[in-house]
Amino acid sequence: MTSHKFLTAILAVLLSLPICTTAADKKSKEAKADEASKPSYELAQPATENLDFTMYQRIRDEGLSHSHVMEFASGLMDGIGPRLTGSPNLKRANEWTRDQLTTMGCSNAHLEDWGEFGMGWRQLNTWVRMSAPDTAVFIAQALPWSPSSKGPVNGRAVWVTAKDEKDLEKYKGKLAGKVVFFGDMREVKPVDKALWERRDDANLKTTVEYPVHVGGADQGFQDFIRQLEFRAKAGQFLAAEHALAVVIPSRDGRNNGGSGGTIFDDGGSGMGWFTYQREHAEALPVVVTAIENYGRVYRLLKANVPVSVEMDVETEFTGDHEHGFDTIAEIPGTDPKLKDEVVMVGGHLDSWASATGATDNGAGTIVAMEVMRILNALHVQPRRTIRVGLWTGEEQGEFGSYGYVKQHFGYVPLSTAPDQIKLPDFLRKPAGPVQLKPEQQKISGYFNVDNGTGKIRGIYLQENAAVGSIFQQWMAPLQDLGVSALTMRNTGGTDHEAFDSVGVPGFQFIQDMLDYGARTHHSNMDTYERLQPDDLAQAAVVEAIFVYNTAMRDQMLPRKPLPHPELEEQLKAPLKNLMPGAEAQEEEAKKPAN
Repeated sequence: MTSHKFLTAILAVLLSLPICTTAADKKSKEAKADEASKPSYELAQPATENLDFTMYQRIRDEGLSHSHVMEFASGLMDGIGPRLTGSPNLKRANEWTRDQLTTMGCSNAHLEDWGEFGMGWRQLNTWVRMSAPDTAVFIAQALPWSPSSKGPVNGRAVWVTAKDEKDLEKYKGKLAGKVVFFGDMREVKPVDKALWERRDDANLKTTVEYPVHVGGADQGFQDFIRQLEFRAKAGQFLAAEHALAVVIPSRDGRNNGGSGGTIFDDGGSGMGWFTYQREHAEALPVVVTAIENYGRVYRLLKANVPVSVEMDVETEFTGDHEHGFDTIAEIPGTDPKLKDEVVMVGGHLDSWASATGATDNGAGTIVAMEVMRILNALHVQPRRTIRVGLWTGEEQGEFGSYGYVKQHFGYVPLSTAPDQIKLPDFLRKPAGPVQLKPEQQKISGYFNVDNGTGKIRGIYLQENAAVGSIFQQWMAPLQDLGVSALTMRNTGGTDHEAFDSVGVPGFQFIQDMLDYGARTHHSNMDTYERLQPDDLAQAAVVEAIFVYNTAMRDQMLPRKPLPHPELEEQLKAPLKNLMPGAEAQEEEAKKPAN
């Protein structure tokens, strides 16, 4: 009896084995199919990167021993010059970069339209001088999108200081035919620190540390918005009072660099905000002058000495509805399974107008071009497609990169409320969750250079912790080039933000500062001479290695969770019903009074 039961049990187990095995096999196949259907950035990343050290050396040899980055620099900065968005020069730059990328061996080099921008404009000539009580030639240029003075004009100078519309009232009836010096005279401190500086160990250590700030609202942008709204109203007031022209003092730079003839001509200086749009156009000629020239007139006027100023602002508008274009080109991928995936590299091509836009951001443009030249010269066969994007409209709000990302990868719907529609896109509130396009799953990452001409010292992880150990391994063979710093910090103000906003890994490199913030950023000193050939060659080598590694690894770079900007206000809202007794008081307040 016992023996029979035992044999029956054994037989039952044996008969059930094929069924169990079949079920297990099915489950295993389903799991594998599920893994295969996932984008590779969602899979577990290898602990150790498979690095091609031979390619590291080949890229270093080509980029450091046979660099052509300064030839690109002279062609762009000297041959074309300033590249204000919408201008004829930017159109030439788009076409020149497209043709250069084709010549070096890239495929599918073309221009992509990101939409209507506004007025095309260029400065032909500007001069300003004091004619009484003494003669003095000013260092001055027209602010972008300033109208022409239509020949030389001559008028008495008057200093206007106002913080709001009420302050303007005291100038009513006093400005006709006058040249208005608009704005306070700032203190001009001695240049007691080097304007040109490398990052030392202490600076890099500070950069690596993640800053923690709990609570407190950033009023910077709100104050900036209010200031520009007031300046627009002030510009309308000055025009209505029939002033001749407006002279603006140049702002300062880091370490008191905004003196000694350096002037800054960027967007916040004019009498309005969207002055590149016809409906918001400047009504009067506006020039920015060196603080020393402004200061002399200011002090004379404060001492009640009459001052006369002559000027001639020659500018030209080349169209009211100019479109913006990005330059795009590729090195096609060769892996049958991965060639439809993409890694991107880029920088912005546009600049301001008072110089040739060398460090901002000619440097990022020519580094990206040199990256593509190095990889083409080495005849690399990348597994993924390597694509370069040279963006325009960055200086007015990263229009080109956001336009490209919206067309290819996705976008954040923006509020159309009346108080929001008047703001630039980067300041408007989100109106819903991120809207993604299929290509968003096919891009591994984007690498950007836009902090001047300094060499690369590391990279901002943009709070993407998962990529930290990967980049650490990539940088280990580059420590002799000074590349060592990784920081979890976000950094903003340039085109990687467009990619990051839709969940695509977008990165900006940590660079030596040199005199970027002190002297060259948006200034009349941003010329070829400020570029550092050795630093730019190093930057191109480092970026080429990052791009190559991204194109060759088995998996795409890991991603942060998809952002939900539409939930930010809700997440930051104060907790309800937290304070004992508060609820009862709230109910008590709702009761009608006896």
